[in-house]
Amino acid sequence: MKLIAFYLIFSFLQFSLFAQISPNHYLVNFTDKDNSPYSLEHPEQYLTKRAIDRRIKYNITYDETDLPVNQNYIDSLKALGLEIINVSKWFNSVSVYTKDTLLIDTLDEISFIKSVGLSKKKIQKIQKDLKSANTQIKYEQALDFDSSGYDYYGNGFRQIEMLNAHYLHQAGYRGEGMLVAILDAGFYKVDELAAFDSIRSNNQILGVYDFVDKDTSVYDAATHGMMVLSTIAANIPGEFVGTAPKANFLLLRTEQVASEYIIEEHNWAVAAEYADSLGADIINTSLGYNNFDDTTQSHTYSDMDGNTALISIAADLAAKKGILVVSSAGNEGFSQWKYISAPADADSVLTVGAVTEDENIAFFSSRGPTFDQRIKPDVCAQGMPAIVIAANGTVTASSGTSFSAPIITGALTCLWQAHPELNNIQIMDAIKQSADRYSQPDTIFGYGIPDFYAAHLYLNSMGQIDENTENLLNVFPNPFKNILNIAFYSKNIEIPYNSKLEVFDVQGKKVIDAYVDDVENNYSLMVINNVEKLSKGVYIVRFTAKDVVLQTKVVKL
Repeated sequence: MKLIAFYLIFSFLQFSLFAQISPNHYLVNFTDKDNSPYSLEHPEQYLTKRAIDRRIKYNITYDETDLPVNQNYIDSLKALGLEIINVSKWFNSVSVYTKDTLLIDTLDEISFIKSVGLSKKKIQKIQKDLKSANTQIKYEQALDFDSSGYDYYGNGFRQIEMLNAHYLHQAGYRGEGMLVAILDAGFYKVDELAAFDSIRSNNQILGVYDFVDKDTSVYDAATHGMMVLSTIAANIPGEFVGTAPKANFLLLRTEQVASEYIIEEHNWAVAAEYADSLGADIINTSLGYNNFDDTTQSHTYSDMDGNTALISIAADLAAKKGILVVSSAGNEGFSQWKYISAPADADSVLTVGAVTEDENIAFFSSRGPTFDQRIKPDVCAQGMPAIVIAANGTVTASSGTSFSAPIITGALTCLWQAHPELNNIQIMDAIKQSADRYSQPDTIFGYGIPDFYAAHLYLNSMGQIDENTENLLNVFPNPFKNILNIAFYSKNIEIPYNSKLEVFDVQGKKVIDAYVDDVENNYSLMVINNVEKLSKGVYIVRFTAKDVVLQTKVVKL
């Protein structure tokens, strides 16, 4: 009997240990949201007007994940003596604290409790239902900008110039009206440091919350989130200006630096829900998870498929709600792990690697592909080193994809400000298409280093061309750099010799004027070399054959 009793006690302890998401913390998953006082017909009960406006604007439907968790279920757990830590409506779960392992072992006997703990089994993928917004983009001529902005941006000039995001600033887009949520480890002295005077005095911090300590004291925690924020929000002309200094911000702490447990993924999901409910446009997360202090919780590479890690599923859910999620790729490129970590593996997340100021890959930048062989990272930006604000308020340098990601976040905030009629996926696609390796992506650089001003010009030119005839012209690579191939084929349109080929910039100036002589079986291919001297931006290719005029767009990097 003693042996049997010992075995039973050991079994309970083993179950309790595996159920823990950090010491004495557990995840309780509910079966349903029955008898809820909330309904999908009245989202104003649980979402702000800004959040509702975003759903309406991008035609995003409400579903059961939007409904709050059944409060009766939560109250029942409290009555049992469990301390409620965080509540997730997306996953219909709560994280709780208790030292009573016997109580935890009996929870799965309660009718409304589905399970306790996280399952390592693959979770069914959440399908995206993002509908493309109708785009009616105003045509705007390119401005002749002086690219020498060092005196204004200070030491941070190279990291913004690499992306041509300073041109967006000069065009009047600095993030005004956009809401960026930073999910990180703490925002040390953001309420005091001079680098953040601008966002404080202009009331650009719209909300703060600590999902670790359950309070609003985010300014006394780690420096990491402060440094991340500085790459976007710093506004010290002549010393350091970030990539979106006029944006609004939510500062949300989800990471406990002193330890690493899978509860932080749940914290992140709850913070993403909070950001969604307040109408955030963008989430930046410079966090990544693969190894935990409790190694039984650690992810394997096979988990990096976008569908397994709780945080990756949450990131895709945020994207489904219309938020553009940006994630650092991770700093594991030189380690035995080497791959990206969650949530960088999520398919609807823009994953950012790091390069040097000379545009070489940083040795630490995590590699792809995902386990299911998708291209990751998506793009790269400067991260070795990046210019940031130090804990003492000085401008300094630090390295990591933690900083290349928010540099991209600020730039895309300005791009989306310029094109608010587009949804998150359309903006993300435009960024990838502007990158210098778009034609030949790999698992180190992804699609490469994006050109945000080229993306802006390209989006401005949308709708100017008859898309019904565009497929008759094949212009590649697009974007192009040193060579441009222009092919035409049609069974229905005869191509006479001396057909005309013209290329115009967005101001209407003709930059290439040629005749097509090599025609066989109504097929023509022209190879135009030495185009590297053309300025970066969008060009219109026009092909004239008899009475037919065909046009298409192409981007020069």
